[in-house]
Amino acid sequence: MPKISIMPQNKIFEYIPEKNLLQLLLENEIFVDNPCNGKGSCGKCKIRLLKGNLPDISETEEKLLKKEEIDSGIRLSCLVVPQEDIVIEILQKERKHEILTTGYMPDFEFNPLICKEVFEIEKPTLENQISFEDSICNTFDVEKFDWRLLQQHEFITGKVTGVFNGRELIGIEPGDTTDLLYGVAVDIGTTTVVTALIDMKTGKELATASMINAQKNFGLDVLTRITYEIEHPEDSKEKLQYAIVNSINEMIEDICNKSKVDRRNIYEISIAANCTMMHFLLGIDATSIGMSPYSPIFVKAKNILARDIGLKAAPGARLYCLPSVSAYIGADIVAGAYVCQLHKAKENVLFIDIGTNGEIVLSNHGKLLSCSCAAGPALEGMNISSGMRAAEGAIEDVKITESGIELKVIGEQKPIGICGSGILAAVKELIRTGLVKKDGAFIKKEKLEESDYRYDMIQLDGKKREFILNGAPEQLLITQADIRQVQLAKGAILSGFYALLKKSNIDMNQLDKVVIAGQFGAHLPADSLVGIGILPEEIRDRLVYVGNSSKTGAYMALMSAEVKQQIEELAHQIDYMELGASEGYERLFAQCLIFPN
Repeated sequence: MPKISIMPQNKIFEYIPEKNLLQLLLENEIFVDNPCNGKGSCGKCKIRLLKGNLPDISETEEKLLKKEEIDSGIRLSCLVVPQEDIVIEILQKERKHEILTTGYMPDFEFNPLICKEVFEIEKPTLENQISFEDSICNTFDVEKFDWRLLQQHEFITGKVTGVFNGRELIGIEPGDTTDLLYGVAVDIGTTTVVTALIDMKTGKELATASMINAQKNFGLDVLTRITYEIEHPEDSKEKLQYAIVNSINEMIEDICNKSKVDRRNIYEISIAANCTMMHFLLGIDATSIGMSPYSPIFVKAKNILARDIGLKAAPGARLYCLPSVSAYIGADIVAGAYVCQLHKAKENVLFIDIGTNGEIVLSNHGKLLSCSCAAGPALEGMNISSGMRAAEGAIEDVKITESGIELKVIGEQKPIGICGSGILAAVKELIRTGLVKKDGAFIKKEKLEESDYRYDMIQLDGKKREFILNGAPEQLLITQADIRQVQLAKGAILSGFYALLKKSNIDMNQLDKVVIAGQFGAHLPADSLVGIGILPEEIRDRLVYVGNSSKTGAYMALMSAEVKQQIEELAHQIDYMELGASEGYERLFAQCLIFPN
């Protein structure tokens, strides 16, 4: 069989010449950025051919690649099917990312469902030849328990510790182990995953770990991953589940090592995630979420054995999955609504989690109405010509002055791309300086005087106008298509904002507070949010940032049986509004595409 040699990893593998190069690389765990999941539309999965031959370049590659890139051997891995021995260079590398792990937390009483209690098991005698099973039932005052507990132990007598999930016996440990009681709170986002180790006796967070969601190899957004599942029915559920479960196991190992905690003393894992991510986690078909009428397989909370999906913790450890509302209002939003106590609000509060989807919940004095807007991955730096995640080397802020263009780069390194907060800052500046009109089009270069400080910031690619964000040698541009991607996301979120207010008969002046939640939203200053019109100018002074409320909700559920019950009740209280089915929505969306003057 032919071989592919990978540089600079110096990795070699054999292959059957029938799949495209991107598929072969991902199957062999070689990282390649591919926002469009191999559809040949994003132009990001670049490799360089060092030795051997690939099929002739396609028209699509010629459109997506610059001439100098083609001349240097760069190809798009999703559009070539290799047939012989080749040596290639991977041009991207995974970088350290900035991932939000903290957020606002309300006061609440600790009362975990998981608890421990010390007992004494008597020795059997010739006169009383009691079985170990009956000794357990008598000692722990239970009628039955999971029979697999019997597989884990010899006949134990003397002092033992019972581990309970409520009144369900889930573990027996020799001696007194009541000091060892740990749990894990997890937020699974489409883009990032955050895991925290919690001492359940004190509620103290001992360590956190975070990473980019490993399901990125199957697409950067929910719908692309669902499409992957539809196109690969034979093994996609298993691959998507393994990717996230393996990631959580790796992070649990990391936080346990940091805190010198044995993972066998972790008794509960509490997870908040959007509805699709929760389906993937449990290995449940998510394809119905991507097709009208968008009905998920499940939305209720789940309390199951962690080991049933491959999570590594104590033998009887529980996995608690917070409830969702609908296909596009998931447990992450329910968690955020609970953390912000929207159901108890005495005022009008709008809660927004901005990411690949924009989820919004409006609390009208405690009455909750929600919607979801297809913001797309542009706001997180994807589907942008020079876009990347918020990692070292990413431009995160932009200022345009008469002296030039000022860039703020994560890690204070040489800029290699622009992340979500950066693209919003750039578009805001382009609008402020008049380089982009309110309809989203670049101004014509010929309308600028050569003496105008803005003149050299615009260049022409044929008839297409581009903003030069960063000059040679690695030129970074903002194209007209990039502006349109941001414009569509802005229109989606702002139209959802207005649609909820209209449905609830609330005037803008009656809105008391706008809560910004989530990994991405935490990095967006008010200037960017209102500067490009994602949110109206009128609410600039009413913005409140609560950080990663999804992880906070998972933590609160971990630490309180009452919170679990209240979150499940809250999920039933949140009404859902399908924007596309609301009267006049298309006209509203078109109006919301317009940038502010």
